[in-house]
Amino acid sequence: MASVRSMSASMPELELPAPLPARLPAPLLRFGAAELAWCRRCNALSGRHFVERGFALVSRLGDGVFWYGLMLLLLAVDGLAGVGGVTRMLAAGGLGLVLYKGLKRSTRRLRPCARSTAIRVTVAPLDEYSFPSGHTLHAVAFTITACAQHPGLVWALAPFALLVAASRLVLGLHYPSDVLAGALLGALCASLALLLP
Repeated sequence: MASVRSMSASMPELELPAPLPARLPAPLLRFGAAELAWCRRCNALSGRHFVERGFALVSRLGDGVFWYGLMLLLLAVDGLAGVGGVTRMLAAGGLGLVLYKGLKRSTRRLRPCARSTAIRVTVAPLDEYSFPSGHTLHAVAFTITACAQHPGLVWALAPFALLVAASRLVLGLHYPSDVLAGALLGALCASLALLLP
């Protein structure tokens, strides 16, 4: 598990080296610097206690509690008719788990909080690496598969999925590209799961 860092007001910012190839093309270096700057801006929002606590709660619910509760609720409401929808949600989630664990192991991208002491982290990450965002992947996958069965849920699930994605940035745990990749992979997993009978 990655270490949790907090920056005191008097501590100067320190950029920590990331394990990157010795020579990266200049555009990639510029992109990485710009993305880290965006991480700092998003993370600055967590300086307000109620913002940090709110996003910490959303992130915790996005760990699975909210989604498994939703699956149980759908089964309770729909009975046997809900089994197909919940099965597709589980298939999307299982495929997402395999994809994001494999990508994290192969890319080994350090989290923003491991690269800059300016990023204040109050919620411990679930693992060491950041690419892609598993929370975002599952939020998008579960939202799409659930809404395919119950379109009326989009008004509750889409805003929650967006909050989960935003929480990963505000809490200093992911880069914007991690979140975007997670969303795209989540949509792919949902699309494949929806092909199931």
